[in-house]
Amino acid sequence: MVYKYVHGGDIYSVQANRPGDYLDFSVNVNPLGLPEAVKAAVAAATEECRNYPDPFCRELRAALAGWEKINWDDIFCGNGASEIIFRLALAIKPRKALLLAPTFADYARALQTVGCGIEYYDLRAETEFRVREDYSAYLTREIDMAVICNPNNPTGQLCSKAFLKRVLAECREKNIFVLVDECFMDFTDHPEKYSVREYLKDCPNLIILKAFTKLYAMAGIRLGYALTVNRDVLDRLKLCGPDWAVSSLAQAAGICALRQEDYVQQSKLLVQTEREFLIRELTALGLKVFGSRANYIFFLTEGVPDLSQKLLAKGIIIRSCADYLKLNPCFYRVAVKTREENRTLINRIKDVIQHESRAGCD
Repeated sequence: MVYKYVHGGDIYSVQANRPGDYLDFSVNVNPLGLPEAVKAAVAAATEECRNYPDPFCRELRAALAGWEKINWDDIFCGNGASEIIFRLALAIKPRKALLLAPTFADYARALQTVGCGIEYYDLRAETEFRVREDYSAYLTREIDMAVICNPNNPTGQLCSKAFLKRVLAECREKNIFVLVDECFMDFTDHPEKYSVREYLKDCPNLIILKAFTKLYAMAGIRLGYALTVNRDVLDRLKLCGPDWAVSSLAQAAGICALRQEDYVQQSKLLVQTEREFLIRELTALGLKVFGSRANYIFFLTEGVPDLSQKLLAKGIIIRSCADYLKLNPCFYRVAVKTREENRTLINRIKDVIQHESRAGCD
């Protein structure tokens, strides 16, 4: 089997093959960038690098407990959300799991490492890639684990709290673990209407996944965490990987990031404004936008083949969704960035469309 990288953000390969300056819309991180205070905290933490990091992330978990309004004993910290997904697969070792299609690739990759069979619930373009009420029919007694990305990546569609409450109740009755990935939840409007955090205390089968990667633009630092009241799962997570998965630098970055309240509010306002701008402009260009309730836009373009390659030639990197299950090369995802960067993207897409239109008339 040949390994293939299937995520956005690999600007290194792009520059290795075609050196130059690029605007990278393929990775969905905060357009404001890493907060200055966090940079300073990381620099200061280098003074302690001679010591091993705290294996229990005590100070970080205490800060997260205040942020999430839960008990600090219900928090597990890891080397990014993806690392925790792989740990969960090893900790739970489900025999069969139910995944959405399309959704984030690492759920399937992690589950396959433990020999887990996978069933897929297809999201359909004709219903705007939303999870439908018939989802419950797929929660059979054979399923050990269900994974719901909320908002979903790459579609940006949300599941309501009421819907998820019904799913959680049904899964608890059938002994099904439920992983709800809320890594992009902080970018949605009114996240309290969609997050299932308040159900944690009554749902030992619930695990919520979150990360610092997106909201604080910390993709290179690698810091994520899981929330659950299930003590057995928490203990198994600790056993399924090294004790020092979270570096001293990452812990310092996370502790400092949670204090940046003004930055968070400014970020949410910017993303909301620029998300609306991109949706409006892409629609005006004749592209079909779906969902897109977080800090990325998911759209379909037909009649413009190889859009990502044509934009690459113009210094723009976007995420082709051709390698997502159930999607074809006409689907793309772009990050929400600053107004200047977003205008550049729109203008470059407009140039490609106009060129294709002229070529079609020749």
